Amino acid sequence: MRWELEQLGKLCEEQPQIADEALAALWTHQPEVWRRVVIGAYLDQQINLSKAAELLGLTRLELQRQFLQQGIPVRILSEDEVQAEVEVVRHRPQAV
Repeated sequence: MRWELEQLGKLCEEQPQIADEALAALWTHQPEVWRRVVIGAYLDQQINLSKAAELLGLTRLELQRQFLQQGIPVRILSEDEVQAEVEVVRHRPQAV
């Protein structure tokens, strides 16, 4: 399995479109794998809670509640992250 992941990493560098399509197919057919990848990225501090929620199609508050119910630690937002959240809300199209 490790050699496959190494080769996928190489493919990402050499032909990113093909790798993106392959991963998109995986995420579509195995949504739980996508969820675990997103949560792993959150836990490794590669993405914040808002980005994780966006990637999973949830609101930040919905994902925070799920994390708390599942015992997943929720990080407190930094000042920069709070400002970024405000900007997202300001620029979000209004629902009709």
